[in-house]
Amino acid sequence: CSHAHSILASSQPSNQSGVVTECEENQLKQAFDSGLRNIRPSAMREVLVEVPNVTWEDIGGMNELKLLLKQAVQWPIQHADGFKKFNIKPPRGLLMYGPPGCSKTLIAKAFANESGLNFVSIKGPELFSKWVGESEEAVRALFRRARRVAPSIIFFDEIEALGSERGNGGGSKVGDRVLAQMLTEMDGVEGMGQVTILAATNRPDMIDNALLRPGRLDRIVYVPLPDNKTRLEIIKVHTKEKPLAQDIVLETLVELTKGYSGAEIAAVCNEAAIKALEEMVTCYDNNLQACGDDSIKMKHFDIALSSIAPRIAAESLAMYNAFKTKNH
Repeated sequence: CSHAHSILASSQPSNQSGVVTECEENQLKQAFDSGLRNIRPSAMREVLVEVPNVTWEDIGGMNELKLLLKQAVQWPIQHADGFKKFNIKPPRGLLMYGPPGCSKTLIAKAFANESGLNFVSIKGPELFSKWVGESEEAVRALFRRARRVAPSIIFFDEIEALGSERGNGGGSKVGDRVLAQMLTEMDGVEGMGQVTILAATNRPDMIDNALLRPGRLDRIVYVPLPDNKTRLEIIKVHTKEKPLAQDIVLETLVELTKGYSGAEIAAVCNEAAIKALEEMVTCYDNNLQACGDDSIKMKHFDIALSSIAPRIAAESLAMYNAFKTKNH
């Protein structure tokens, strides 16, 4: 409120009639929005992570997934009247699964930045403790803090470490107890309120079926290897600030990177830039007269593609397709 008051004080003085005009109402809303962005809840200080400055523009394609995230998290808050009118129950959680390097974690970070909601990021193994009962208490504390600062998002990266199928946790059974605590928090008596679960995994086959039922992780979204259109968008993102030679045709690179993940395409673009820099440094060090223009040529991409091959095995893709057939 103090932050909002200081902003309003620096703006034009209000009228003396005592009636709040539409202009003043908009100024008040903008002031409070600015205060919410700059002052974070004290309850989040222990768990709040520094969200990288990642935006939707930094992620090529994935428009369907972006829309699903907005529908699951932003719409229930921004269009609450519409949800009430149509008697829609907002989704409780969304699971993203697919091959490694397909931007699942990056999408979560971009969404946290774009939505402006309180965002807690947890990697699966972080909640485990060697002391009896402390792992379950860590889960309870996590959800308690998230409810206190709702609307908020809890992002579980590598959720298979926490939600693996029960009975496979070894002799201590600590994994089973942590999973049971998570299930209790997600749809127990206390309820989730305006807390949404976002999860990502490379091993959906290891996740317990109880986590995947409606009311917990309602939406299950496959994040596949990028198609032609998405690969083109990814290449544009990773070459937009690089000096490209005229012999480079992006559509040719799209064909040459078939079967590559988003992370592998980014690595190819970076490796091509390194090869171009290496050639330039060698040329200047040898005091050669005809060094040419300092740009990335197609031959540099050819070298990068020969050294970076797609690493997603056909067996893994078959596993993802089988999971998709079973759960969609």
